[in-house]
Amino acid sequence: MRSPKSAAAAVAALSFLVLAGCASSPSGTGASPPRPQVAYGKPITEAQLALWNIDIRSPDGRGLPAGRGSVAQGKQVYDAQCLSCHGPDAKGGPMFGAMVGGIGSFTTNTRVLTPGSMYPYAPLMFDYIRRSMPLTAPQSMSADDIYAVSAYILHLNGLVPANAVMDAQSLTAVQMPNRNGFIVDDRPDVKAVRCMTNCK
Repeated sequence: MRSPKSAAAAVAALSFLVLAGCASSPSGTGASPPRPQVAYGKPITEAQLALWNIDIRSPDGRGLPAGRGSVAQGKQVYDAQCLSCHGPDAKGGPMFGAMVGGIGSFTTNTRVLTPGSMYPYAPLMFDYIRRSMPLTAPQSMSADDIYAVSAYILHLNGLVPANAVMDAQSLTAVQMPNRNGFIVDDRPDVKAVRCMTNCK
């Protein structure tokens, strides 16, 4: 029977050999193993980047795509794509509240959140619809359909006539009731400029 001292010495020796083996190279030469061939990405072109750049600048509508849609067309699109969640005439449905009314309520203690009451610029509505609607298939609607739905919702809020046709120019020209109800964000970081080389 071995003594506890000899057993401890055997364990220590074995541990040293294992550690020494881990520290040595697989080839046994002592040289560091070769670095794996890993690719960390590739340069992206401006054309590729443009496919992801779908945001719309609110005040002047910069970024709005080509296309157009009327109030009448918007009702058809709404009934097919939006009614099941937002209800008839956008007055509220099983999933979401009303998208009409509430104009002027932001100056009271009982605010009603609708596109007509809260958006300072109409292009915001286009941007939101394009990114997130319909809930089951966001970014699936065409620009024409989104212009049409925007026209329809603006009409339901009394902001454009029944014969209105929305496109990049006419949508930007809509005067939203709450346009002046916001504080300008003057933090320094909102003025950041994209920089890829020799940045300050």
